[in-house]
Amino acid sequence: MSDTGSELPSADGTVFGRVSAPATSWQPFAGPLTSGGAEDEVGKVAGTEDSTPLKFHVALSPDAYLQLDDVVSTCRVIPGRGTIVTSGVVTDVVARHEGAAFGSDVFLIADGILPANVQEIAEVTTTRVDPECYVPPRPGEVAIRAAGIARDAALYFDRMDARVPAGIGRDGEPIYLNLEFLDGTRGAHVSISGISGVATKTSFALFLMHSLFTSGALGARAVNAKALIFSVKGEDLLFVDQPNARLDDKLRAAYAQLGLPARPFASAGFYAPPLPGDTTGRPHVTGRTSGVTAFWWTLAEFCERELLPYVFADTEDEKNQYTIVVHQVTSRLRREVQAAGNDGAVVIDGTILRTWAEMVDFISAQVTDDVTRPDWAGPAIGLGTVNAFVRRLRSSQKSLTPLLRGDLSASTDRPGAHSIDTSQQQVTVVDLHNLPERAQRFVVGVVLAAETDRKEQAGPGGLLFTMVDELNKYAPREGSSPIKDVLLDIAERGRSLGIILIGAQQTASEVERRIVSNSSIKIVGRLDAAEASRPEYGFLPPSQRQRATLARPGTMFVSQPEIPVPLAVEFPFPAWATRLSEVADPTFTTPTAGQATGSTTRPDPFSRLPQPENDPWPDDTDDGAIDEPPY
Repeated sequence: MSDTGSELPSADGTVFGRVSAPATSWQPFAGPLTSGGAEDEVGKVAGTEDSTPLKFHVALSPDAYLQLDDVVSTCRVIPGRGTIVTSGVVTDVVARHEGAAFGSDVFLIADGILPANVQEIAEVTTTRVDPECYVPPRPGEVAIRAAGIARDAALYFDRMDARVPAGIGRDGEPIYLNLEFLDGTRGAHVSISGISGVATKTSFALFLMHSLFTSGALGARAVNAKALIFSVKGEDLLFVDQPNARLDDKLRAAYAQLGLPARPFASAGFYAPPLPGDTTGRPHVTGRTSGVTAFWWTLAEFCERELLPYVFADTEDEKNQYTIVVHQVTSRLRREVQAAGNDGAVVIDGTILRTWAEMVDFISAQVTDDVTRPDWAGPAIGLGTVNAFVRRLRSSQKSLTPLLRGDLSASTDRPGAHSIDTSQQQVTVVDLHNLPERAQRFVVGVVLAAETDRKEQAGPGGLLFTMVDELNKYAPREGSSPIKDVLLDIAERGRSLGIILIGAQQTASEVERRIVSNSSIKIVGRLDAAEASRPEYGFLPPSQRQRATLARPGTMFVSQPEIPVPLAVEFPFPAWATRLSEVADPTFTTPTAGQATGSTTRPDPFSRLPQPENDPWPDDTDDGAIDEPPY
C-alpha cells in the first residue's frame, strides 16, 4: 500500500502534492451550510447545461479549479421559503475551447490567430439540500468550495453523533463513517472489494478496526468490543501488536490529523494450527517465536458439538443426497461417544479412537457394513449414496488430521487451552495460511458458529467485529453449505447479536447477494474493468467506476447510507508491522535464555552434533539483522 495517505496540507496550501488556487474575495451567502467565514468562490452555476435538484454544473472562474471529489455549495433564495442551499460532490470535470469548430483549431488558437476561450465545467452530484426544498440551482448563482462547517454539513458529518475516521479526502480533510451504521444501531456490516494485492483490502479493514477502537467513537463500549480476524495470506497479521519500523513523524502527523494514535493494537492474541506430525501441540508458524497458541478440536468435542457437517462444507455438497448420511452419522456420534481419558480420545462401540484417520476408518466401516448401515447411515439409503459419502469423508483425512486430535498431551496439561478464545484480548488473529482450503473452510465455519452461539447465550452488550477475507470462498453466490448458512445468519440478524461482519473479496459479484445487500458500508479499491461493470457496483457513479480501475494502493471509495455519493479516501500507512521485516524491535523473535516461547520454537535437529573449533558459522554469531521467514 502506498503511504501517500500520510501527506498533509502544508503552510503553502499544498495538499497531497497539489497546490490550492488562491481564494477570491467573496462574501459568503447566508445559509445553514455556510461556515460563517471567507469561502473560496470557484465559479457560477452554468447555464449551458441542464440544472436539476440532483445534479448541476459549475462554470469555473479563470483563476479557480475544481477536482474530482471536491465539495461544492450554492444557494438560491425562494420567496416564502428563504435561502435554499444545495451542496454536492464533484463527479466529473471537463475543459474545452469555446469558439473552436475543428480539432486543428487548437493550433490557431494557441498562435492567437483564432479567438477562443478555455472553459472548465464541473459536474456536481447533489448530496444535501437544506432546507429540503428540491429546486434546481439557478444559472449564474455563485458556487463555492465548501470548507469547515459547510463541508461537514454538506457531507452530513454534522448529523453524526459518533464519527469514525475513515481516512483523508482529496481536499486534505478527514472523512468519517457514521458509527450507527457500523455498530448495529441503524445498520451493520462492511463489504470491501478489489483486486488482490493492489486494492489493500486487508490493510483498510485493519485500519478501520484500529479507528473504531482508538477514536473514542465507541465510548465506554470499547472495553467490550472485540475483533476476530481470519488470516489466509501468510503470517503478515501475526505482528499487529508490534510498532512498524517505518513509523516516523510524518506518519504520526497523519494519524494525529484523524484524531488517532499512531500505535499498534495494544491487546492482541494469536492462534495457529498445530505442527503436522507433532504430538506436543506446537503452533505451525515460522516468523514469530512467541505469543502464538495452537488451536485444534478434540475428537470428543467433534462428536459432542456435532461438527461433522462442517467437514462437508463445499457448496456442491448440498446438491448431493449423501448429506442425509452426514446428518444421520452426526446424530449417531453424539449419542454414542464416550471420553477415553483426558487427551480428547473417544470410545465408540468399544473402539478407542485417537486420530482423525482412525475416526474416518471407523465411520466408513459402520456405514458400509450391511448390519450397522441402517443405524448409522439411515434406513433405505442405497449403497451408491453411502459410497459417495465415504469417498468425500476419506478425502478430508489429509486436510483435517492436524485439526481433529485425540493424541495431544497438551490437552491433558492445559485443558481448554487449545480452543480459540476471543474474550481474553481485544483482537484475535487466527492464522490459516498453512491449512489447505478445505481445512480453512472448516475452521471459519466452526469458529463463527461457536461465536454466534456464545453471543446468543450472553445476550446484547458487546460487539464482535469479524473480518473474513476471501468471502467468496465461504459464501459463494450459487449453492449452499453450513458455512454459508452461518455467514447469512450473521448478515441478516448479526446486528441484533452484536456480531458485525467485515467481508473482503476480490469480486463482490461472486458473493451471496443477501450478504452484500445487508452491508451498510460498501468500500471499493482497485477493480478489474470487467468487474467494475457488474451491477453490484451500481452505487458508484460512472466516473468513479472508471476511476476504480485506475486507483492506486491506499485509495478507497467509501459508500454509506447517509451520503448519496461515495467518497474517495486515502488512509495512512499502517502504524503496526505488516511483516517480520517491519518489526521495529530487532530482538522481537529472539527469546531470552530460559524464557518460555509458547512452545513455538522448533528443536534444532543438528544441535547435538559436535561443532568443530574452526567452524566459520558459529551459533553465537549475531549480525543484528532480522531473520526473514523462509519462503
